[in-house]
Amino acid sequence: MKNISFWISAMRLRTLPLSVSGIILASCLAEYNGFFNWKTCVLAILTTLSFQILSNLANDYGDGIKGTDNNDRIGPERSIQSGRISPESMFNGIKISILISIILATMLIFISFNARDFFLALLFFILGTGSIIAAMRYTVGDDAYGYKGFGDIFVFIFFGLVSVIGCYVLYAKQIDHVIFLPAVTIGLLSVAVLNLNNMRDFESDIKSQKMTLAIKLGKKNMKLYHYTLILLAIILSGLFGVFYFTSPLNFIFIIMYIPLIMHLMRVKKNVDLKLLDSELKKVAITTFLLAILMGIGQLL
Repeated sequence: MKNISFWISAMRLRTLPLSVSGIILASCLAEYNGFFNWKTCVLAILTTLSFQILSNLANDYGDGIKGTDNNDRIGPERSIQSGRISPESMFNGIKISILISIILATMLIFISFNARDFFLALLFFILGTGSIIAAMRYTVGDDAYGYKGFGDIFVFIFFGLVSVIGCYVLYAKQIDHVIFLPAVTIGLLSVAVLNLNNMRDFESDIKSQKMTLAIKLGKKNMKLYHYTLILLAIILSGLFGVFYFTSPLNFIFIIMYIPLIMHLMRVKKNVDLKLLDSELKKVAITTFLLAILMGIGQLL
């Protein structure tokens, strides 16, 4: 039982709501346009969760064997770092996680497409493969892109564009203009969560030679970058509400601007990067709730 709790901790359940934000929003937009399907919805959520758990395990493994997770790290103690799970056991866990991800992704594609959608199905097999590779290569291997400052790009693509646009296509078998602003909004906020993580770990990452974009930008510019991500997300989500206005209830999501603006004020005043750790969960949950309210707002 104790061993199970170690694995649950390694899966980092607090990161899971953010990962399904795009799926929930895309599902609401699909319902808005009359394409929603419950089987696709459930499998899309399960597949996305499996990808996120795989990414979390792979990050624990990659950072653990590289020594990036050490006593200088500010965030929650990782499993390999603490010795609760050995690198060999973690690697075996990653293999199982990959297998589960492949099974769920295959089921999702099988349920969503039929024979006449062959090329779309093939495209999603490629996207699924790319998602698994991206989850692994963030910290694992000598050329891990997370150590070269490319994590932000991949998060924007997979948490924003692929999550929202890809999920919508699973339902509709087509791309509609209504999904672009939401996709970019969720992508920007997801990148903001990663940037916040990198800002918090600024000093320890320098010592470990993990060259995140935050380090490349420097302490002053990484904050400006963070402001830009949040403010752009606010502006684009607001434009979404204006362009697709049908009722004042469409704007129910703007209540989530309050915690985002409060967050920006705390980041601006911050002088001790360690104190940013508590902001990670707040921004992730705010993004999750914003996605839900943007979707529900269109259905009201």
